[in-house]
Amino acid sequence: MTPGGRGGFAALDNCVHCGFCLQACPTFLATGDEADGPRGRIALMRALEQGELTPEDPGLLYHLDRCLGCRGCEPVCPSGVGYGAGLEAARQRLSERRAPTLLARAALVAMTSPAVSGVVYAVARAVRASGVPGALAGWGRMRFAMGMLAATKADGRSEADGRSDGQAVQESGRPPDRPTAVSLFRGCVMEGLFSHVHAATIRTLAVNGCTVVEVPGQVCCGALHAHAGLHAAAQAFARANVAAFGAGEEPIVVNSAGCGAQLKAYGTLLDGDPRAMRFAARVRDVTEVLAERGPAPGAALPLRVAYDAPCHLLHAQRVAEPPLAVLRAVPGIELRPTADSAQCCGSAGLYGLLQPELSRAVLAPKLARLLEAPPDVLATGNPGCVMQLGAGLRASHARTRVQHPVEVLDSSYRAAGFYR
Repeated sequence: MTPGGRGGFAALDNCVHCGFCLQACPTFLATGDEADGPRGRIALMRALEQGELTPEDPGLLYHLDRCLGCRGCEPVCPSGVGYGAGLEAARQRLSERRAPTLLARAALVAMTSPAVSGVVYAVARAVRASGVPGALAGWGRMRFAMGMLAATKADGRSEADGRSDGQAVQESGRPPDRPTAVSLFRGCVMEGLFSHVHAATIRTLAVNGCTVVEVPGQVCCGALHAHAGLHAAAQAFARANVAAFGAGEEPIVVNSAGCGAQLKAYGTLLDGDPRAMRFAARVRDVTEVLAERGPAPGAALPLRVAYDAPCHLLHAQRVAEPPLAVLRAVPGIELRPTADSAQCCGSAGLYGLLQPELSRAVLAPKLARLLEAPPDVLATGNPGCVMQLGAGLRASHARTRVQHPVEVLDSSYRAAGFYR
């Protein structure tokens, strides 16, 4: 617990209202409203903590609900303000007096509750396989949602192939003499709609000398609940995952930036519990593990690849170079970061569902720059980003594929004959 039992609010104390954060804030850039920027929101959060504003205040609710939680303001802050911690503390306090909307609650149940989500994801995969979402993709709320679903399909692969972990056999490259065991965090959205990324993760890790150990009993990471201020629910997920992964020392590999940021914060979320601290120290993004091990180069792919950094990988985890190292291991590609790689795409978990207009307004400048010289592949390491960017590109009739960096490496390894 932070000084005086103030929780995450204490992380805001260093703010001196300098304004360096404003040009890094996607919602401020979209609206030009001071209250839609970090500096204005910190003033609102301080007023909430001190009782100057009540949790029912409409202006407070309006502007805090419009925050993406991307944490792009943190790296540029010269005073080291922990904006993300303050935001979650404020949203927790608000949730104690105001339940999430019916739409938000329904989405959380559909996406993260094992009793319901299995059916929801099975139906979503069946609809995706029909090809209807791709045909209907476009602008407008429902058509954009169809584009998001279409963007989850493994490009050029069948549904069965996408859901199979397959076999990766090291036939060349530079494997270590003794394989290293790692555990895979599967999550909810990733397992339900992006199991092809799990398959690529397992295969590329195998090529680089890592054996994946499956962990039963793991659950949702709790990130969506934490961002919604549902602190107790997020803690319950965290305790279940800490228990499931046990007291081992093997790395816990994550291929979703949002999940990785949440898992790495379990020590703080569970108030310094030693087991949670040890768990958090084991969590690694898959690109961190691959970059440390080389990775082994594969076959050349003549592709123009742009990399867009997920906010919760770049800003929350401060992981910048490893995804680029993974992509540079693919011979023949022309690699470049997007012009505004550090800016949020507007996805932010449930944000696109709850704030569709502002979500698209945040996406618009990034999409416009991409369309100036569309790459063959846009690589990014978070499911929400894949869906948001993929839907925007489909609505714009661009032929760019959106893939996780490990999928690009996996294609190179497949072309090199590393798998059988």
